[in-house]
Formats: sequence, C-alpha cells, structure tokens
Amino acid sequence: MENSSSEKGEMIEHPLLLDDSETQKGGFRTLLFILGSTGLMNAATSALTPNMILYLMNEYHMDMTTGSNILYIWSAVTNIAPILGAFMADSFVGRFQMIGLGSVVTLVGMFLFWLTSVIPQARPPPMCAIKSSSLAFGSDQLKREAYQGNACAMESYFSWYYAVYALSVLVSLTCLVYIQVNMGWALGFGAPVLLMLFSTLLIYLGTPFYVKLKPKTSLITGLFQVIVASYRNRCLRLLSQSADIQYHQKKGSATVLPSEKLRFLNKACIVQDPQLDFSPDGEATDPWRLCTVDQVEELKALFKVVPIWLTGAVMSINISQNSFPVLQANNHGSTYWFKL
Repeated sequence: MENSSSEKGEMIEHPLLLDDSETQKGGFRTLLFILGSTGLMNAATSALTPNMILYLMNEYHMDMTTGSNILYIWSAVTNIAPILGAFMADSFVGRFQMIGLGSVVTLVGMFLFWLTSVIPQARPPPMCAIKSSSLAFGSDQLKREAYQGNACAMESYFSWYYAVYALSVLVSLTCLVYIQVNMGWALGFGAPVLLMLFSTLLIYLGTPFYVKLKPKTSLITGLFQVIVASYRNRCLRLLSQSADIQYHQKKGSATVLPSEKLRFLNKACIVQDPQLDFSPDGEATDPWRLCTVDQVEELKALFKVVPIWLTGAVMSINISQNSFPVLQANNHGSTYWFKL
C-alpha cells in the first residue's frame, strides 16, 4: 500500500510542479482550517442527538416507540450517507467540493430544524455526509514532496484529528446539552446552527491554500470491478504462482503476484491475450474483465476487515440506544439531584 500511495503521490506532484504557485499549497497550515471546521461541525451535529427523543415527544407529541424509530432511521441515514459522499468525492466531484457542499446542506438543514422551535411546520433534522471526506482531504494536504516519506507528519495529523473529534463531542454532550435542558429549545438548537455556520465559513477561508486533487476512479468502483472480472473469468484454470501465468500489474507498483489467500479472486487479474486485453497505452481494454493485482489485493484486504466490522456492528446495537438512558433520567422524577 505504501508503494501504491507513493505512486498516487507522484501523479499528484507531477502537475503541481508546472506552476510555482501551486507548490506552495497544502502543508500543516491548511490543517488548522480542516481541524477547526471538523471540530465545530462535529460539536454542532452531536448536540442534536441526546435530547432529540424528548423534543419529539414533548413538541411533536410522538409516543416513545415512534420517536425512537425516527431516531434509528436518522442514525442509519447519517451513517450510510458518508459512504455515498466518499464515492461521489473520489469519482466525480472532488473532496473539497463535497466538503463544501455537505457543509452548506448541513447548515441549511440545521437552520430549518432550529426553526421548528419557533415555527412548528418546519421540517425535521438534517443529515451530514462530509465526515468521510474531511479526514481524507486533510491527508491530501501532506502529499507534497516535503512530506513524502514522513510518517510522523501523517501520524500527527490523525492524532490531532481524533483528539479534536473527541473534544468536540465532550463539549457538545456537556455544554450544548446543558443549554437545551436549562435554556430552552430555541437557544439550545440555535447554538449548533452558529457552530455549523462558523464551520462552513472556516473551511472556505482556507480555499486559497488547499491542495485540491482531481477526482479519479473510486476505490469502490475498483472493488466491484474485481468481483465482476473474477466471475466473468471463473472458467479459467487457476494454477500456482510458479506456473507461467501473466498478471496485470499497475504501473509503478511493487506488487507483482497476487497472494495465495482467496485465490478465486486472482482470476480477475490473469492476462489471457495481451494483444486483446491491453490498449496501446498499456491499460486494460475492459477493466470489468481484467483488473490489476493491486485491485485484487485491496479487495482481499477489505474481506479481512469484515469480521471486525461485524463485531463492531453488534457493539453498536447497544451503544446506539441513546434515547433509553435519557428517558430513564427524565422519568426519575421532578427532583434532580445532579447539577452541572
């Protein structure tokens, strides 16, 4: 994966060297805008969830079951939407454009939701699909030659990203929730709107300094190509690596042969006829029949993570019961023994 990343880095750096002004973009100065925007956005969106069940029951007169189901659907959509956002960012729109669009849409949605505390006819909560792009967009800023091979720079960025993320959740679940409980819904939901406004402004203030990579073939598309190609080539006889088999290699990649694990996927990168399988520029004429060894190995790596994902899904079932403790605390009685 390091070699693959370095290749992408070379593809990125090559056009940047054509313009001296472009070489000055990126770096740690851009991370201040990205981390600041991410922290404000996360604090704003996290503040909506804790007391939402009380808001739906008291203001919309919903019963507990209906309100909980709405929150579960909302949670599911907000967790799936970043996947679609990442696919659009990598393949069509670009990461910066997707972050900007997601910020504006989230801001408008939160503003409309805030209006429900004043105008009951306003629509319910927004969804956010920018988290998946903001983390990767920050790593793009550290792909210049000055940072290539500097693992500490990337590690520092990820450490600060998750530190800001955790701090924003802490502030959201204490200060902003306290405002909702003690100062009313209008002010309690208005504060996250202001935070989201500052987050949107902050991400756009750094526009002149960002490295903006052009969209390319998405990783998700490449994974589906491997599945389709391995199925279409299912009749090929799969021999051991020592046999005289030619595999399609990505230019500049150090991965020469596919691994022996999940060998049925190796059929996706077997070259049957070089004259028919390759175009004059060396690329596959049909990427849905012939994939690179790197694509095959990326799909295998994804399959290895699936058991961990499934384990996390079981844990999330318990963690996602946000409304249950709130309802228990709310039904405790009119006397609250704990004060912030």
